[in-house]
Amino acid sequence: MKGQIVKIISDSHIVNYNNSKIICKCRGIFRNKNITPKVGDYVIFNKEKKVIEEILPRINFFNRPSVANINQAFLITSLKTPDFSLNLLDKLIVLMELHNVEPIICITKSDIVSDKYLKEVNTILNYYKKLGYKVIFNKELDKIKQLLKDKTSVFTGQTGAGKSTLLNKLNPDFNLDTGEVSIALGRGRHTTRVVELFNINGGKVLDTPGFSALDFYEYSNDEIRDAFIEFRNYPCIYKDCMHKNEQECMVKKAVMDNNIIKSRYDNYLKFIERK
Repeated sequence: MKGQIVKIISDSHIVNYNNSKIICKCRGIFRNKNITPKVGDYVIFNKEKKVIEEILPRINFFNRPSVANINQAFLITSLKTPDFSLNLLDKLIVLMELHNVEPIICITKSDIVSDKYLKEVNTILNYYKKLGYKVIFNKELDKIKQLLKDKTSVFTGQTGAGKSTLLNKLNPDFNLDTGEVSIALGRGRHTTRVVELFNINGGKVLDTPGFSALDFYEYSNDEIRDAFIEFRNYPCIYKDCMHKNEQECMVKKAVMDNNIIKSRYDNYLKFIERK
């Protein structure tokens, strides 16, 4: 029978089958073949023996957190406490681009910043909109619910930015733990510890502790470069141009002409230099 792993606790894999949750173990051959089941995996399982027999092909997967088959990611981005971070936002966008996951920027805590600061942030956000990225605010619940339909989504972003709070507002039955933000550190407590897949508003949502693999060590500089989608609009003379030290680089010219915002370009340089 075909089902989907919705939660993993130790060696117990909770499989959803026709809206019923069945606790299954995995075949020993998985360990021998170094196959690790992930939350979100579609599987073939034996209902009587409660054993997962096969992991079906994935459209994508992540190792930290261990999830698979994601369509879109809501990048929960706080404007204050914790502070707005373009570096982290670009890291998450690049990570999603590398995994063929649609990033959706979701802004929180816009009600506790000044109008002047919000106007400055909106100028930056308009740039991301022009790139084709969806930008929403966490108070736009109806819009978020529409985006969730028929998709498997993940909520990630800054610790303390309001991921679990937003999920609770979308569906109060979740009653997920939320944590206050430390004033001294400007960071929240990690309140989400177990990855779990929920049904919500005609779609599915993964609540996770967050994406910890953000250093891009496993990716080439070419892959990171190509994940900055606006660079494609400025073809350089040399196809292998890294937009760093090359002469007559069209991307660097676009930055100088303010057609590419400098923060994006600066973050790109940091990402390829810190690998």
